[in-house]
Amino acid sequence: MHLFDPILLRGVALQNRIVVSPMCQYSADEGCATDWHLIHWGQLLLSGAGMMTIEATAVTPDGRITPGCLGLYDDATLRALSDRLARARRQAPPTAVALQLAHAGRKGSSQRPWEGGALIPPAQGGWTPLAPSAIPHAEGEAPPAALDAAGLARIRDAFVAAACRAEACGIDALELHLAHGYLLHQFLSPLSNRRADAYGGSLERRMKFPLEVFDAVRAVWPERRPLGARISATDWMDGGWTLDDTIVLSRELKSRGCDWIDVSSAGISPLQNITATGPGIHVPFARAIRAATGVATMAVGLITDPKHADAIIADGDADMVAMARAFLRDPRWPWRAAAELKATVRGAPQYWRALGKENAGIFGELRAGQR
Repeated sequence: MHLFDPILLRGVALQNRIVVSPMCQYSADEGCATDWHLIHWGQLLLSGAGMMTIEATAVTPDGRITPGCLGLYDDATLRALSDRLARARRQAPPTAVALQLAHAGRKGSSQRPWEGGALIPPAQGGWTPLAPSAIPHAEGEAPPAALDAAGLARIRDAFVAAACRAEACGIDALELHLAHGYLLHQFLSPLSNRRADAYGGSLERRMKFPLEVFDAVRAVWPERRPLGARISATDWMDGGWTLDDTIVLSRELKSRGCDWIDVSSAGISPLQNITATGPGIHVPFARAIRAATGVATMAVGLITDPKHADAIIADGDADMVAMARAFLRDPRWPWRAAAELKATVRGAPQYWRALGKENAGIFGELRAGQR
């Protein structure tokens, strides 16, 4: 396998194994996609990646990280997302589009990152965040509200409703966000889940609600469309979630029809101590999960060099490589990778002249005699 080999995820064919990671833009209006998203998605759809993933999309208003976060929880958010995405896709070469469904949990009601990221009190336009247990994310913050049985059912059903709306938008694939300290990760980690009921305590019980959400979404998501999950492989904290736990969860997800594990880490606490650094920081986790479970994995983490990305695939460490900041810096990263690796990539004809005759061969659509 190599980076520019195609891959089939259920009924969705990706032209290559390059994935645009979901990247929060904090630019929605009451959960509704705006023209910022139209421009952002449009440039990423022109990138030549095999799949573009829409940012963490809240399934309820109180599931947003910030007031500027994207949502898919009512008719207004459905119309806004569907319209902008359809307009962007009409102008770009055919590209698979995934969407990440999420609930922020106790990290909700926060300022945008460039505003400081602090919790916004309800009296100042925020809301009371929800969590498995009434344990704040950071010292000095107000505790979140612990979810009761009715709250769990409401959120599970909201994931299902959002998945149905995603189908109506023409989304090709879904990814459930079980990472980075958001609600479903909060249930998994013993650092944030201190419940004494069926959803807390042992590993099996802490996995129960995230797996219930996955099962409910898989039941309504079309059989031919893939469903993946992003997981934090470790909390990087003593007494927290571990790689061994992740392997157990990945086996459970695979048995329920999960098509890939998007392997990241951290996010449960500002006290985390990340001891690994550098490009491919999460690749060893992806390799371990893939080897232990057989599930397809997606490697992420400061991957920017085309030869490095290709080696990750060729060495069997992962089945796909996902990048975020690399695409913000270079929205045509797959072009550069194709030129360096002597591969081909889709490109809009308006841009064919961009690389000059010496690299024109990366655009498979070019014909002899093209000026």
